[in-house]
Amino acid sequence: MHHLEQLGPFFPGGRAGFLLIHGLAGTPAEMKIVGKRLNKYGFTVLCPQLAGHCASEAELAASSWIDWAKSALDAFDQLSEHMDAVFVGGLSAGAVLSLYLAECRPEKVRGLALYSITLRYDGWTIPKLRFLLPLVLHLPYIGKRYRFEEAFPYGIMNDSLRNRILTQMRGGDASAAGFTATPGVSVRELLGLVETVKKELPGVSTPTLLMHAKNDDIASLWNARYVQEHVNGPAELLLLENSYHMITVDQERKKVCDATARFAWNLLSPEEKRDLSGCAAENIPETEKAGRADGDGRETFSGAAGHIPTASQAC
Repeated sequence: MHHLEQLGPFFPGGRAGFLLIHGLAGTPAEMKIVGKRLNKYGFTVLCPQLAGHCASEAELAASSWIDWAKSALDAFDQLSEHMDAVFVGGLSAGAVLSLYLAECRPEKVRGLALYSITLRYDGWTIPKLRFLLPLVLHLPYIGKRYRFEEAFPYGIMNDSLRNRILTQMRGGDASAAGFTATPGVSVRELLGLVETVKKELPGVSTPTLLMHAKNDDIASLWNARYVQEHVNGPAELLLLENSYHMITVDQERKKVCDATARFAWNLLSPEEKRDLSGCAAENIPETEKAGRADGDGRETFSGAAGHIPTASQAC
């Protein structure tokens, strides 16, 4: 499985795997906290870098949603070769791509974890004239020069974490923190992906866990509820009280990780559960457990009994 490391951050574990997809103009770093914690519970995790990302805005603008989807599908197929069960999770636009993978690989995606899914930009920081965005993006001159600039609080409720990430973004470290703005042509590509995915939602029967902040500053709760109401399979919605859009790194990231792990565990067969237990370094908590997250994004953990017997060390 070592070749998977070339696709992005990779955490080997048992034969139940997670593919975690970052957002538009984002980086795999957005998914690493979730990935590392899922790996503690025995899952193998791959956080692939999408085509056109982590280099420059020009390179991103030159890529299409089909390029992004192809890189995600390729990563999924390569991971699947080594797994008995594969789950797919994604943040924001990555959640839309996750749905696309479920539409393309309906018999292979065991479950979906959709974090802050973004079908439209309609959070409380988005201008009221947002309904004009599709029109603006298709204008010959303006559309090519338009840049979607995020506004305070940049998807993060935690002040110190937000400041640290903004410093990285403004310092030009695209591989660590992504961009401060998204090219208009890339937003237009995302809207094309959204329309493609929405048409096929009634055919999605994959069990789905949606997690969304009640006060998401980028994409309102409408986005998660739309998916929940239009997919054909079981769909659970978990609402977060103390986060903004970037729920995989914000203040409730542990809650997001543990809810994801419990969701996946319940979709495994008895044999798959035994394999996962043998690779786990830590129990999956039955409920949200005590603990705290440092303000700068570094985590500390407190022990709590779970319902999974674990080995003394990870695989």
